[in-house]
Amino acid sequence: MPSTVMPAEASGPSVWPAAGVSRVPYRVYTDPQLYAAEQERLFRGAIWQFVGFAVEVPRVGDFKTTWIGDTPVILVRSGPDEFSAFVNRCAHRGAVLCFEPSGHRQQFTCVYHNWGYSLQGDLKSVAFQRGIRGAGGMPDDFDRSQHNLRKLRVQVLSGLVFASFSETVAPLEEYLGERMTAHVKRMFARPVKVLGSYSQVLHNNWKLYMENVKDSYHASLLHLFLTTFKLNRLSMEGGLALDESGGHHISFSKMATDTVGGTDYESGKLRAQDDDFSLRDPRVLRSWPEFSDGITHAIQGLFPNMVVQQIQNSLAVRVLVPRGVGECELFWTLFGYEDDTPEQLRTRLRLANLIGPAGLVSMEDGIVGNFVQRAIGERPMDQTILEMGGRTVESQDTRISEASVRGFWQCYRQHMGL
Repeated sequence: MPSTVMPAEASGPSVWPAAGVSRVPYRVYTDPQLYAAEQERLFRGAIWQFVGFAVEVPRVGDFKTTWIGDTPVILVRSGPDEFSAFVNRCAHRGAVLCFEPSGHRQQFTCVYHNWGYSLQGDLKSVAFQRGIRGAGGMPDDFDRSQHNLRKLRVQVLSGLVFASFSETVAPLEEYLGERMTAHVKRMFARPVKVLGSYSQVLHNNWKLYMENVKDSYHASLLHLFLTTFKLNRLSMEGGLALDESGGHHISFSKMATDTVGGTDYESGKLRAQDDDFSLRDPRVLRSWPEFSDGITHAIQGLFPNMVVQQIQNSLAVRVLVPRGVGECELFWTLFGYEDDTPEQLRTRLRLANLIGPAGLVSMEDGIVGNFVQRAIGERPMDQTILEMGGRTVESQDTRISEASVRGFWQCYRQHMGL
């Protein structure tokens, strides 16, 4: 079916700045037509989108509702080892099919006119299809098999369920690449236990938050808590790993390697550093070495809007849902492992105070995007500067770099045709 969305070239910046991905025009955060094109090319395009944990739908008939971009979606376990995903919209008159965030069904029935669908999304029944006493009803040639729900492709990797609108997107592991797939398998090598979930509304364009995720060097400057209590500082051994497209990245560091000699931390002049602070209850930061590679902080961004988080033993998946050109909603799912001891579980829950809307670390990330959004509206053709760590898109042995931010824009431009 041909797209009815205006081509990105006509709606967004017609020409990207000559400096390439080391410059980004403010207009990409404020253009409604570009936002509409993103829904078509990114969220409904040839890209895999995370839709849930397999353990969230453990029994046949268990489901959860979610979003891919601004499209409502249902994920359901449709067989013992089978998952189905389809658009949460009745094929008859377009009504929302399922309102509950999760539950159990034998079939999905639209409340409006009682069209009924199987767990695979096939139309199985139409109320009064044959009319009553020979009057009314659907035409004799009405074929239910031609009116199923809009089905999505589904693949599962280490208990994470992904879906795509595309029939041509590469298989999931090929799409992610060897390095990104290996990190997913590292994080989900054991059966997962979901600990809780919540969401927060951010008053900024969704891409500003994804830039923030991929900007590894802001953490020591914006987040007072991280630096003061030495959780994640740029003086630690670490780096950035990018895939070939630039769209996927991993930022990582190792707490045990921290040495401040000869750095800006030694002078004590950084805003995000104050040695006068201490914790009344140090258990908040108690942790244990969980991974044999020594990495204590790892943020993986999977294009376009998924984040896999390891902050010490605080583990989470974040998914960002656009809610319009100037607003988005960030969904957090915290997890541990089924074989966690009671003490390990308590540690994870205590460390969860670091993240979320009021997190000791994440709180600033929830507002800083709005600081940008409120300041750029009058200057759509002005540009951001992305030159920290050079102007290239490549993996680096330092986190004092915007390489992964440039990588996001490289991948974005490719998909959007900009």
